[in-house]
Amino acid sequence: MNLQIIDHPVVRHHLTQLRDRDTPPELFRTLVGRLTNLLVFRATEGLELRDCQVQTPMAAYQGQELKSVIGLVPILRAGLGMIDPVLSLLPMAQVWHLGLYRDEATAQPVEYYSKLRPGRPVDLAMVLDPMLATGGSAVLAYETLKRWGVPHIKLLSIISAPEGIDRLQRQCPDLDVYVCAVDQGLNEQNFIVPGLGDAGDRIFNTVGVD
Repeated sequence: MNLQIIDHPVVRHHLTQLRDRDTPPELFRTLVGRLTNLLVFRATEGLELRDCQVQTPMAAYQGQELKSVIGLVPILRAGLGMIDPVLSLLPMAQVWHLGLYRDEATAQPVEYYSKLRPGRPVDLAMVLDPMLATGGSAVLAYETLKRWGVPHIKLLSIISAPEGIDRLQRQCPDLDVYVCAVDQGLNEQNFIVPGLGDAGDRIFNTVGVD
């Protein structure tokens, strides 16, 4: 597994605001978007290009365009908050959904929805999940995409825990992982500490709503 931590002054600034419990949902969503853009910028380095020609107002120009067919795979529901920022940079990307939830009794991921087309998969799948905690959802997504036949998979998470990273190292040897921070660890409820709480609740303004 290849882990890249996007350690940058701008990342640290936005992360601090994102973690603040008093940050309102609208700003929280904006911060998720900014940090996602920074993750995508790093995660797309090295993508293959092919030559193409366009006509400028002045002359013909020999340029380049992305060659790979890219699929975005947000882990429902928190991963939905990362879709629009990625599409702003990769508008040609396909979007495929995986619905996973954590069983509160076992802390294990449960798949309840999968929308992956039969036949030829994408060249690169970018799994989007703001939080990498136990790693269960990430492993399940990785295994699902491997069965689909995706040759290259990248995981983009804003905040991670060492336990989740260790699990991915054991179970997902060829996965590329991009995170903005590796936190202290998990508490007894398997939430990341210091973390930022429940990312899905904060993105969709459902904190305290049963």
